[in-house]
Amino acid sequence: MTTERVNPPELSPPAGFSHAVVATGSRAVFLAGQTALDGDGKVVGDTLPEQFTRALTNLLTALRAAGGTPADLARVTVYATDVAAYRIHARELGRVWRRLAGTDYPAMAVVEVVRLWDEQAMVELDGFALLP
Repeated sequence: MTTERVNPPELSPPAGFSHAVVATGSRAVFLAGQTALDGDGKVVGDTLPEQFTRALTNLLTALRAAGGTPADLARVTVYATDVAAYRIHARELGRVWRRLAGTDYPAMAVVEVVRLWDEQAMVELDGFALLP
């Protein structure tokens, strides 16, 4: 499998994402939305960074169980109940991402939603990966 991150100079420089990802591989993995649920199905974390850390950990756990690594991610969508809070914590969330997933950023979007399936959840991540 190969992935190529494409960031055209005509677009603003990306920070924490890639404008496009060209991926070739033999196995597509669609990752369901993950919130900050623990193993008992309870939302953990009182702050957005705590919940983001758990949601990303859950997403990466599902990816690894399917045989992938963070570098295989082609697309991630972040659903946040408060984009203003997300922006306030953006640097901290970026550090969490780099610590858990590295710096091979997928194409990403952050979308504000009224609420998530898990009522106490502040953030949910879903994704798409291509594996060799």
